[in-house]
Amino acid sequence: MNTLIKNGTLITASETFEADILIEGETISQIGKNLRHPSAQVVDASGKFITPGGVDPHTHFDLPMFGTASSDDHYTGHKAAAFGGTTTVMDFVVQEPQGFKHSVDLWMQKAQKAAIDYSFHMNLTKLDDGLARDIPSLADMGITTLKVFTAYNGRLRLDDGGIFRAMRIARDNGMLVMAHCENGDVIEPLIAEALAAGHTSPEWHARTRPAWGAVESTLRLAAMAEQADAPVYIVHMNAGGEADMLKYARERGVKAMGETCPQYLFFTVDHLRRPDGAKWICSPPMRTEKDNARLWEGLHDGTLQTIGTDHCPFFLDGTKPIVYEGKEIAIAGKELGKDDFTKIPNGLPAVGDRLPILWTYGVRAGRITANQFVALTATNPAKIFGLYPRKGALVPGADADVVIWDAEKKVKYGTAYSHHRTDYNLFEGWEVVGMPDKVFLRGKLIVDGNDWRGAAGQGQFLKRGAGEIL
Repeated sequence: MNTLIKNGTLITASETFEADILIEGETISQIGKNLRHPSAQVVDASGKFITPGGVDPHTHFDLPMFGTASSDDHYTGHKAAAFGGTTTVMDFVVQEPQGFKHSVDLWMQKAQKAAIDYSFHMNLTKLDDGLARDIPSLADMGITTLKVFTAYNGRLRLDDGGIFRAMRIARDNGMLVMAHCENGDVIEPLIAEALAAGHTSPEWHARTRPAWGAVESTLRLAAMAEQADAPVYIVHMNAGGEADMLKYARERGVKAMGETCPQYLFFTVDHLRRPDGAKWICSPPMRTEKDNARLWEGLHDGTLQTIGTDHCPFFLDGTKPIVYEGKEIAIAGKELGKDDFTKIPNGLPAVGDRLPILWTYGVRAGRITANQFVALTATNPAKIFGLYPRKGALVPGADADVVIWDAEKKVKYGTAYSHHRTDYNLFEGWEVVGMPDKVFLRGKLIVDGNDWRGAAGQGQFLKRGAGEIL
């Protein structure tokens, strides 16, 4: 099937211009004005703008946690992503005791139902001599990123020596270390003290994970990266001070990059104090309005490179089913921690919200430009994670992952539009102006207005090489 998209306004990371796009097979073959093709199906995009499909570098589908699992799997979450204009996602493989290959194989099995294209990062939560020798095997599998933690003592955390060692191995093999930055040595006693004092409500999730821990950990990881002569990518930056530390490091030549997420741009610890505060439980937690503002500033001035989602949804009340694709489903969720904040599954839905919300409240609000919107949500993630220009670009030869936007469509946003398999949406009732109208995955129309034309299993695993340092 060949498709000719006519009369649209293309928005890339660097330009905005009017042009036609010819899709032949799975790739873009031509971009220009007054294109013709003898047999292509013509799509008129007059009055609409066109972007590359979004690339979400940070998702968690079907992730086991607290005796349940995140409620979107590699089909339902991918479908939601597509309705929101995202056509590539990157998930995190849990490191199993049986080794890297076994761990990846388990995630490959989960992803057989993939509805859009995907890749993986590897959580590195244990490191010994044997595992250190095996890290290069991940690159052979097309997985060139390792995620480390400075929190979750005794479970996920590596000590600083282990992280430093991982950075040097990554450096020597064209790989990248990603870091979750909090201070586990501070968090653990604060949690114990809060529970001993009877503080069990959701706001204590934030109060026991201080922003200063994220700030000092961000600088500490940047310092280790400089000493290892290796790049580092800080995930889900949530505190304004983290942006300050990233700016400090980058100005001194450190190869440090940063990601934030919508929840850290729009919400604060005050949301955790609401009666339904469990909705906003994620790690790291939301901070303050000043932190929101500083992160927006960091996006605008180039201090931060990407906006992911850390999509990891759970039902607010998993005892009550919802209807998904015509069938009732209920999955245990945040009600598990109704009497203890430490038992509330950490995570929230966002993969389908990211682009519509950021267009309205980022671009239209004047916080970022349209070109920055594309850079932060598609082009930069593709470059950093070794997918560019196959993904994140509107250029001949790229995969035909194309989003046609109805720039003036107004909706009252929420669960009706997000398509997440859960029972709430953080942006319920927000007015959104500009929604994806048609979404193509490698040339196939998978979203057509409100109609889903995709299918489980159509997504492809993306083997990645070394990425760029931005």
